[in-house]
Amino acid sequence: MPEHKIFAMPFAKVYPMYVQKAERKNRTKDEVDEVICWLTGYDAAGLQQQIEQQNDFKTFFAQAPALHPNSALIKGVVCGVRVEEVEDPLMQKIRYLDKLVDELAKGKAIEKILRT
Repeated sequence: MPEHKIFAMPFAKVYPMYVQKAERKNRTKDEVDEVICWLTGYDAAGLQQQIEQQNDFKTFFAQAPALHPNSALIKGVVCGVRVEEVEDPLMQKIRYLDKLVDELAKGKAIEKILRT
C-alpha cells in the first residue's frame, strides 16, 4: 500500500496553518510551539531548524528527540477518526499533533492539553 501523501508533505508547509488556527481563537504561536515541543521533545531551536530545513512529516517525527510518554493519553476524534485507534504509528503521531492544536484552538487550558 502506498504511503499517505501527508508523510511526504513538508512540516513547514502545515505549521503556519496550525498557528493560524490557534491565532483565530486568540491563542499564540508560542502556545502552538509549546504543544509541538511537548509532544515531540524538540526545543525551540530544534523546532525552528525542522521548519527551516523543510523536512517532511516522516523526517520531522523520525528526528524528534522523544515522543512524550503521556502522548498515549491523547484521546478523541480528528477528521472523524479516533486518534487512539489509528494503526499506522506515523499517522497516529500526526493525528496527536492535530488533536493538540484542535484542543488549543478550542480554548482548553494548556495544562490539560499537556496532560499534566
